Amino acid sequence: MLWVIQFSGFFSAAMVMIVLSPSLQSFPPAEAIRSSRLDGYLRLPSFQVSTSPDSLDDRFTFRKASEFRNADECGFADPKTTGVCDPSLVHVAITLDVQYLRGSIAAVHSILQHSLCPENIFFHFLVSETDLETLVRSTFPQLKFKVYYFDPEIVRNLISSSVRQALEQPLNYARNYLADLLEPCVRRVIYLDSDLVVVDDISKLWSTNLGSRTIGAPEYCHANFTKYFTNSFWSDDRFSGTFRGRKPCYFNTGVMVIDLAKWRRVGFTKRIERWMEIQKSDRIYELGSLPPFLLVFAGRVAPIGHRWNQHGLGGDNVRGSCRDLHPGPVSLLHWSGSGKPWLRLDSKKPCPLDALWAPYDLYGHPH
Repeated sequence: MLWVIQFSGFFSAAMVMIVLSPSLQSFPPAEAIRSSRLDGYLRLPSFQVSTSPDSLDDRFTFRKASEFRNADECGFADPKTTGVCDPSLVHVAITLDVQYLRGSIAAVHSILQHSLCPENIFFHFLVSETDLETLVRSTFPQLKFKVYYFDPEIVRNLISSSVRQALEQPLNYARNYLADLLEPCVRRVIYLDSDLVVVDDISKLWSTNLGSRTIGAPEYCHANFTKYFTNSFWSDDRFSGTFRGRKPCYFNTGVMVIDLAKWRRVGFTKRIERWMEIQKSDRIYELGSLPPFLLVFAGRVAPIGHRWNQHGLGGDNVRGSCRDLHPGPVSLLHWSGSGKPWLRLDSKKPCPLDALWAPYDLYGHPH
């Protein structure tokens, strides 16, 4: 489903919702994760909901989402292949944490609501807290999903201070390890941030032709690429020389299609970690998890239409001021920046575009 949103002073948005309901199957959480930084496996802690007074059930209440089923033209899954390895599945990875939980739930809701074949979507939730699975299951009872525990200690010593404290959270770096966390049979995944909603059929994004590239993302070549790195980076050929022979453009890592098979084969996690190690000693950038991706992939990205990441709706990293949409059609709205729609709506000081996020919000007031 495509949206074309035009503005003249105040905006008007026409929303056409396809209500499809899946008979979805849930899957047990992963028993272990493999890390490129650690030999062997890291065992997951038990996924039990806390019974303490401060449990998530006391802090968060979400309404149960409507069921969504496949349209007739979606066909049927191969009965010989079930679970996460079913080749007919669309794989989507999203982080879950308490601070952004409301956004993650809204993102999932939007994907299901606009998908022609929602039963064919499998969600991979990356967590660093262990009592979120039950909350997801109660909100989306038939959802196909799996929860993967990401140990913050894997990256804690690699993270440098950033312009905004939220960018320093270890879970922001979990996407660097998707190739290790997800099952080997998962050869491609869509990674999405938690502060967005999808207003088109995500299968269109899934079908992106990556060609020889490992990742695909909307690129913004008009942006001032030099600002993402320090003067000391650009003045030292040991560092800036990495872009020699490339035409690097900025891309936002909140929406990516990733060829996990190729990532594993080349070992891109190690390359990202190496730049994070250099950052600790030489301070070559100021932002959090974005610059290492730019260093490894900028100029080597399969371009995706800008409609799939109308980003920056959260304003800048300091003030979080209101923004308008970029010209053109819209398939995904992304509140990157410091201003989040759920916080602005709750404060009764929303930006105009926050009204486009609100229909997907399933949050109910705490007990």
